[in-house]
Order: sequence, then structure tokens, then C-alpha cells
Amino acid sequence: MPAALITGTSTGIGHVTAEVLAARGWRVFATMRDLTRKESLESALRNAGLEERVTFEQLDISNRASIQAAVASILSQTENTLDAVVHNAGVAVAGALEDLPESEIRRVMETNFFGVLELTRTLLPTFRAQRRGRIVLVSSQAAFAGQPANSIYCASKWALEGWTESLAYELDAFGIHVIVIEPGPYRTQIWRSTPRILPPESPYLLWLRQVSRGADRHEARAARDPKEVAIVIADALEAPRPRFRYPVGFFARLDHFLRGKIPTRLIRRGTARYLGLPRTR
Repeated sequence: MPAALITGTSTGIGHVTAEVLAARGWRVFATMRDLTRKESLESALRNAGLEERVTFEQLDISNRASIQAAVASILSQTENTLDAVVHNAGVAVAGALEDLPESEIRRVMETNFFGVLELTRTLLPTFRAQRRGRIVLVSSQAAFAGQPANSIYCASKWALEGWTESLAYELDAFGIHVIVIEPGPYRTQIWRSTPRILPPESPYLLWLRQVSRGADRHEARAARDPKEVAIVIADALEAPRPRFRYPVGFFARLDHFLRGKIPTRLIRRGTARYLGLPRTR
């Protein structure tokens, strides 16, 4: 039974990926920052008769001690082997850069980027020793093009992609595959849990309100079932020769295709028009 560690499994893509992998015969270590939020996944697994294949572990991806403790616990249960890690945990903050509290900026970067680096560094000795392993990173459509009022989340995903492209060179000789999953809009909790910073005194307030309304309309009409992403992750984990990059969904594939082919100015105008924003100069 192959074993995988998945971060951020309390909701969304991580939640469904744990279910899909367990159904395919994987041993899953479902991690989350707060184990009191495991009830939803635990219930779904119980109903499907899969609870024996999933072990819950506490892991705060932004805390080094938590990462080390979780990895030590997991490896002690697998005779120091692991087939894959799925970096799914992620957060966002919406707003204009001038309005964003520094604490929110650092929270996003610590979770989406630095935490991923730390967990990967902790697991690499195991992957190298066994000369195999798959590192799957749930990136985003936001890694292809900037998005209004979403600059810090986009920055974290762009940083992640540059790092993974470089990392793949380092790990190739050890039989370790690096795989990037890039979903478009999917129905996950991040749409509702993301703080929206709209200070009443902000010079961007009217624009931010328009962005917020446009984003909500986009999510309502375009967001799809996150199980589609989970299936792509599972397929990539089980593929004999996985691709490096997997854009998932229409909008992700569109942005992936357009990047570098048409001027950025046209992409910005098209995005602004789609969201109902004032025309970009």
C-alpha cells in the first residue's frame, strides 16, 4: 500500500484528495493545523468504509517544530518510507497592497511558500535514501497571471513555481518527481475564509468593492467540483512518467495557453472587463 502525506485536509481539495487516494488503495496521512476540524473528513471516510486507510496527524505548515514532529510520527509508522507528499495547505488575503497588514502578508507567504520549503526539506532525506518519491504542489491559475486585489497570493504561487522548476533539476538524479497542479476556480472554503481587507478610508475602496463583486460572480458561475482536481492529483501520483505541470479546468488551461503569447496589457484589459472593473489603461 503506497503512503502519502497530504497537508490541509480539513476542507476543499485536500479533503477530497484524501478520500480519492484512500479509495484507490493508498495509505493516507491526512494532516491539518487543527485536528478538531477532522470530523467532516472522518465522517466521509467512515461512510465509504475507508477509515482504516487514513491516519490523522496535526501539522501546522507555518511552524517548524510542528512539521518535524508530524514527519517523525508518520515515518515511525511506515518504517521510514514515504511515497509522496501533497502540498495542498494554502491561504490568501484579498485587498490592495497599501491596505494589507504586514501580519497578513507574512501569514500567506509563510503558509504557501516557506512552509512548503520546510516540509520538503524535512522529507528529502527519506526520498533520497529510498531513491524515489513524488512531491506534488497544489499551485494555482494565479501562477500564470496577476489577479486584481490578490497580489500576495499570486506572489506566493509564482515563487512556488519558480522554486519547483529549479528543484526538479536537483532531484532528478535521485528518482524524485516534482509535480505542479494548477487549478482554476473550484468550490473550496478558501473563497469564503479569505480575509477581504476593505478599510473605509482606503483610496481603493470603490475599486475593491467592484473587484469583490466581480470575483463573487466569477466563483458562482465558474467554480467546479474539487474532486476533479483530486482525480488529477491521484492520476499524477500513479502515472509511470508524470508531467511536471497539470493545469486543471478551463480557466487554468486558458491562462496557461495565453501566457507569453499575447501582451500582458490585453490580458489585463480582458480580466478587468470580465470582472466589470474600470478599463485598464
